[in-house]
Amino acid sequence: MVTIMNFSPLKKAILIAGICLPIAVKAQNNQPVKPNWQNLDLKTDSVFGISTEKAYTELLKGKPHVPVLVAVIDGGVDINHEDLKRIIWTNPNEIAGNSSDDDKNGYADDIHGWDFIGSAKGDVHYDNTELVRTVNLYTAEFKGKDTTALAAGKEQSDFYAYQKARNELNGKVKKARRIYAIITNFNEILNNMVSKIGKPNPVLADFNNYNPETNGDAYVKKIVVENLNSYKDFADFKKNEIDEGLKHYSEQLNYHYNLDYDPRSIVGDNYNDSSEHFYGNNDVTGPDADHGTHVSGIIGADRENDIGVKGVANDVRIMSVRTVPDGDERDKDVANAIRYAANNGARVINMSFGKSYSFDKKAVDEALKFAMSKDVLVIHAAGNDNEDNDKVPHFPTRIYEDKSGEAAAWIEVGASGINDDKTLKASFSNYGKTSVDVFAPGVKINSTTPNSTYTPHDGTSMAAPVVSGLAALIRSYYPKLTSLQVKEIIMKSVVKVNHKVNVKAGDSEHKVSFDDLCVTGGIVNAYEALKLAATY
Repeated sequence: MVTIMNFSPLKKAILIAGICLPIAVKAQNNQPVKPNWQNLDLKTDSVFGISTEKAYTELLKGKPHVPVLVAVIDGGVDINHEDLKRIIWTNPNEIAGNSSDDDKNGYADDIHGWDFIGSAKGDVHYDNTELVRTVNLYTAEFKGKDTTALAAGKEQSDFYAYQKARNELNGKVKKARRIYAIITNFNEILNNMVSKIGKPNPVLADFNNYNPETNGDAYVKKIVVENLNSYKDFADFKKNEIDEGLKHYSEQLNYHYNLDYDPRSIVGDNYNDSSEHFYGNNDVTGPDADHGTHVSGIIGADRENDIGVKGVANDVRIMSVRTVPDGDERDKDVANAIRYAANNGARVINMSFGKSYSFDKKAVDEALKFAMSKDVLVIHAAGNDNEDNDKVPHFPTRIYEDKSGEAAAWIEVGASGINDDKTLKASFSNYGKTSVDVFAPGVKINSTTPNSTYTPHDGTSMAAPVVSGLAALIRSYYPKLTSLQVKEIIMKSVVKVNHKVNVKAGDSEHKVSFDDLCVTGGIVNAYEALKLAATY
């Protein structure tokens, strides 16, 4: 599932003084930061970027480079964005609009990539989670069976797994319902307050002058007064903190955690046949391209047009492979997306998505083996649950299920913050001493969003494309390097973090060494990586 982290009140929802209301914290995304901070330098700019601009100025001027194709496996990309349209990949062997497969790769009119979650019927927008699919599979397996007399071995093991999955799903539904009720209650009180103020878009003074009539009124007033200045106006506050919250939890209940929801008929494939590769359509944008567009801009937004933002790499082509719905991606689609990208010339694949269950890991593993054979470097986001990936499963993973080894040209990326202090690990970022390789900027990253707009987002989803952009930059200026060499260069050239950082565990917080958060113990750095690449 693609997840963008925004530090909003709705994510801190709890019960206080018997009143179901969200506790608000100032939205960090509305605090000013230096533009393009992820590409700046710690020493000269006082932000823990990756020194991209320093590399261009001091190492790359006048050096020859070649375009590098980067596949963005995601929810879709706005290929007409003003800051992306020049760098979108165009399949040179396909003729647009003739509905035929000119290059004989199995995908007709795949001009800018492919969509594995669509068909002539349309595109999948929402989907459920792999947890829901797992519960449904087990429910079918045990339907009509006497579960008190199961055979020892696999049958009993499956039943215990079913019970665990069912309990987990019930917990998630219960939580979503509770928080939806909390935000609904907050919204009702707030709407009543605004009605009494008598202005559709009241200002801070209006709330300061309002005399609360109930404890709920007093609490809502307190939250609005403390946070309103972090937004353009009241309408902006309400949109981001209330309306988005209601939408988010409504979608969880109606789609993500709904056992009766299954949109796969839209795709029209034989879902149980993982060997089936040729389905989908050529709509690489889809109904919601916010996440994939943001990721693409971080990698390679046009550095020469003097508008918008600057990507890490200055000579990339973005291939959009639409695979990830609003919900959990499906293993079959991920496997086919990896194969498509590798088969059609991608040198780097960015995968800013993940989930806790895997239906057909074997299919993904086989696709990864194929990508490895094509010398492709895979960059994957570690996840946004502040979990230790050494202990908690987070799919897809580089480790092959059949114990035959791992996808060696794979980099797992955690998210770092702006300042070189105890907050350097992004509070939401997953970590892992052996499972996460590096960290990269992933907080308040301003990048491209649909309809030629720009928005700051947080997440390991943003950190991974920083590394993908770096990998593409190296492969652009040093095209003879293999994917394994590029990975080695990126990992060897990190800026080591020599102080402890905060890691939250429940309500407590403790300090840990960065060496305990990832394999390298550091933040990727373009300047150091390119210096090292020159020695290979």
